Amino acid sequence: MFHDEIVEEIHRIREEYSRSFNHDLKAIFADLQKQQAESGREVVSLPPKRGLT
Repeated sequence: MFHDEIVEEIHRIREEYSRSFNHDLKAIFADLQKQQAESGREVVSLPPKRGLT
């Protein structure tokens, strides 16, 4: 199987991040929302595309 160091690093970082919240999805989601709010970036919501609903 192909060995990709970048993908492995991403998996390691993601696992460490998840472990820091005891794999609690609600806590992870809350942290991501907090990071988004603190980033100061504009969040854009687009309407759904036709035919996909």
